[in-house]
Amino acid sequence: MKLVRFGEKGRERPGAVDAQGVVRDLSALARDYDRAFFEAGGLAELARVDLAACPAAAPGVRLGPCVAQPGNFIAIGLNYVQHAIETHAAIPLDPIIFNKAPSCVSGPDDPVRLPPGSTKTDWEVELAFVMGRSAFRVSEHEALDYVAGYCICNDISEREFQLERSGQWVKGKMFPSFGPLGPWLVTPDEVPDVQNLRLWLELNGQMLQDSNTSDMIFPIRKIIADLSQYVELQAGDVITTGTPQGVGLGMKPERYLRAGDRMRLGVQGLGVQQQVVQAWS
Repeated sequence: MKLVRFGEKGRERPGAVDAQGVVRDLSALARDYDRAFFEAGGLAELARVDLAACPAAAPGVRLGPCVAQPGNFIAIGLNYVQHAIETHAAIPLDPIIFNKAPSCVSGPDDPVRLPPGSTKTDWEVELAFVMGRSAFRVSEHEALDYVAGYCICNDISEREFQLERSGQWVKGKMFPSFGPLGPWLVTPDEVPDVQNLRLWLELNGQMLQDSNTSDMIFPIRKIIADLSQYVELQAGDVITTGTPQGVGLGMKPERYLRAGDRMRLGVQGLGVQQQVVQAWS
């Protein structure tokens, strides 16, 4: 299934995309796609639904983030070989883990807003996944059984805040609008090989990122197994898995987002996001 949340910001309703690309309203069957929904086995219930019998949402309706505000929004840094090389970083021996604030989550086509004084806001197309149930100290062999679905994340990053100010990376990762998710949460049965998906990003029509999840240093099985040694992952948590080469930080000269820029990005089988960059006001 391709799950969506649609409607006005803060008042999104749960839905799904049918075979014809029509958004169907499932609010009579689920309150929201949140921790309680996944813990209660909501995905199994929806799998039995006849989408054609569900009401259609209005054409062109806004899509919100494909999962309700998660308890945890965890990110993996430097997880693509070529991205580590372009940023002159050592290949990590273990997954690099940091947090993004749940408050930075936004819809797939909502504007990205530049922080006041920002000079180095960057783009990062990523494959993300959502936990379907709690996971603690799980093995790589069983890790993918805990995944509810996959989606696109644009891990927007302010590089000056991240790298040039004292403290941790999170300073450049948590600003409002820095975590677009969606358009869809695609269940694993529709993703035959998550480690062989093309992911790409265009800026103002120019292709800047174009890679494949096969270039990951740590595959998703390893990420879940590793994370679950340190934290009890919970249903509805979002984990985004790193970006490939082609970010502004790695260019010579470096290149960063400006108001009016347009990003378009996608992951094979998971849809497309489109965002306009706006100055903070």
